[in-house]
Amino acid sequence: MFKTLVLVMSVMALTVSCNDKKGGAGKADVTSDEGKFSYAVGHEIGRNMKRQGVKLHYGSFIAGVQDVMTDKKVLLDEKQRREAMKKMAEKKQAEDKKAAEGNVKKATDFLAKNKSVSGVKETASGLQYMVMKEGTGAMPKATDKVKVHYKGTLLDGSEFDSSYARKQPIEFPLNGVIKGWTEGVQLMKVGSKYKFWIPPALGYGDKANAKIPGNSLLTFEVELLDITTDAKKK
Repeated sequence: MFKTLVLVMSVMALTVSCNDKKGGAGKADVTSDEGKFSYAVGHEIGRNMKRQGVKLHYGSFIAGVQDVMTDKKVLLDEKQRREAMKKMAEKKQAEDKKAAEGNVKKATDFLAKNKSVSGVKETASGLQYMVMKEGTGAMPKATDKVKVHYKGTLLDGSEFDSSYARKQPIEFPLNGVIKGWTEGVQLMKVGSKYKFWIPPALGYGDKANAKIPGNSLLTFEVELLDITTDAKKK
C-alpha cells in the first residue's frame, strides 16, 4: 500500500492541475481534452484504490495535491508523511490478517457441509466438485495447455472473474495455475462443465489481492473447451 500511495501522489502531481484557473476541487470539466484526461486519470486512480480497500479523507487528499501544484507550504513534512502512510499500511495488513484467519473457518465449515450435498465429490486433497455436464472428449494432463470458459465467485456469491463476462475463453498451461485448477481440470473430459469448490490451501492461501481476500474459498464453474498443445513441446 505504501508504494501505491506514493505512486498515486506522484501521478496526480504530474498530471492533474488543481489551481483556480483550470478547475478547483469538485469542479469537473469533461468537455475539453485536458478536462477529459484529468477525469480519466482520477477515475483510474480511484478505481485502483477502491480495489485495494484504501480509504481517504478527500479534502486532505486534494489539499495535498494542490499544495504540491501551487508550491504552497506543506502541512506535513516528509517524515510525517512517511509515518502516516506506514501506519495506514500496517493497519490494513492487520485487518487483512484478521479477515484471512476468519476465512479459514468459513471455508472449513462450508466444505464440511457441502461434501454431503447430492452430486458433490471430494478428492484426497480436499478439492470438491460437481459434474454439471459430462463431455466425451479427451482428458488433459498437467503438462497440457487447455482452453476454457470459467466463472469465479467467493463464498458470498460475489463474482471476481469471468471469461464469460469478457466473452473470450482463456488458454493456459494447466501446470501454471493454482493447485485446485491443475487437479480439477484433469478430472474433466473436453466438452465437460464442472463446478469446483477450492479450499484456500489449493487456491491463493493467505495471500490477499484486489478482489480475493486471504484464505478465501473459491468457487469456479469451468467449461473445458479444448486441449490445445502439450506444454512440454513448446
